[in-house]
Amino acid sequence: MINRINAVRKLLNKAALDAIVVINPGNRLYLSGFTGTSGILFIDARRAILLTDFRYREQAAAQAPDYEIITFTGLFTEKLLEFITPSKSYRLACEGDYITYKQFIAIKESLQDITVHPVNEFVEALRLVKDNTEINKIGRAVKIADDAFANILPLIKPGVSEIELALELEFFMRRAGAEKAAFTFIVASGTRSSMPHGVASEKLIKPGELLTMDFGAVYQGYHSDITRTVLIGTSTAKQSEIYRIVLEAQIAALAAVRSGIKASEVDKAARDIIASYGYGENFGHSTGHGLGLNIHENPRLAAKDETILLPGMVVTIEPGIYIPDWGGVRIEDTVVVEENGCQILTRSPKMNLMEIF
Repeated sequence: MINRINAVRKLLNKAALDAIVVINPGNRLYLSGFTGTSGILFIDARRAILLTDFRYREQAAAQAPDYEIITFTGLFTEKLLEFITPSKSYRLACEGDYITYKQFIAIKESLQDITVHPVNEFVEALRLVKDNTEINKIGRAVKIADDAFANILPLIKPGVSEIELALELEFFMRRAGAEKAAFTFIVASGTRSSMPHGVASEKLIKPGELLTMDFGAVYQGYHSDITRTVLIGTSTAKQSEIYRIVLEAQIAALAAVRSGIKASEVDKAARDIIASYGYGENFGHSTGHGLGLNIHENPRLAAKDETILLPGMVVTIEPGIYIPDWGGVRIEDTVVVEENGCQILTRSPKMNLMEIF
C-alpha cells in the first residue's frame, strides 16, 4: 500500500494541501487494505495513520501494516488534534463528495483553528486505472457471476418467481466464494422487463415472456456486473428484432473501447445504432460505467463524459431498449480497456436470444 500512500502525498502536494482525512469505505480499503467497518485514515507528508476502535485493533494491525494504528473513543477530530498543530495556514482535506453537509460542519467546528478543505474525487482519481491484482480480483468476481448464470438457466421455467431466481443466483455465488451480492439483483420478466431497474418481485414467470437478469458478485472487495436477457418459450419476430438491435449496439460499443478514446464516444457508438432503428427514446441510461471496489465508479460511458479511457480501466458495456407495456432487453459485459481494444471478461453466451423451454 505504500505506493498508494505516496500517490496520495503527491496529490496533496500538487493541491497545496497538508493532509487528508479519508472516511469513504471504498477509499479506505483501497489505501490501507483494512476491511473493518470502523476506521478513518489520516495521511500527511510524514505519517499514515489508521484510527479505529478497540474492536478492530488486531485486525487493523494485520491488514494495514503500512499504517500507524491508533485506537480511540469519542470524536475522531479530538484525536487528530494530538498530532496536528492548529494553524489557519494548515489545510486539511476531507472528502466533500462523500461526507454530508452536517458532518462537514461538525468537522469544521471541531477544528476551528484549521482550514478544512473539501475535495471531490481525490482518491477516486487514483482508482480509475486498476492494477493487475485488482483486475484479477474483478475477473474472479466475473467468473463467479458467469458460473451463476450457467447454473440458473435450467431453473428458469413457467411458474417460478423472479425472487426465487434472484435468491438462487445469490446462493450459488456465495457458495462459489463471493463475499456478498454486488447490488440488489434485477430480475424482471414480461412487461416488467421494460423497467431498467426492475428488482426481483414475487411475479411468476410465464411462457412467451422476456426475462432480464442483472446481477454480480463481490470477491475480495471487487465487483462484477452482468446482464443477460432470455426468453421463456419461442420468440416472436419483434422480440428477436429488439434483441438483435441491442446486441448490434453492444458489439459496436465493445469495438469502440480502446485507450485514448473518450467515454462519450463509446456511448455514441451504441446510441447511434439504437437510434437508427427508431428506438432512441427507449434507451434512456448510459452505455456503461466503471466498476471496482464500488459497483458504480468513474468513468461513466455517457454522452457528457469526456474522460479519456486508459489501459487498465474496467468498465461495463450495457445498452438496452425498454418499451412500456411490452418489455425490454439489456445485454451487459465487463471489460478491461487495453491499448488497441478491450479484454472482455464476461463469458456467458449472448449471440442469440436464448429460448428457455
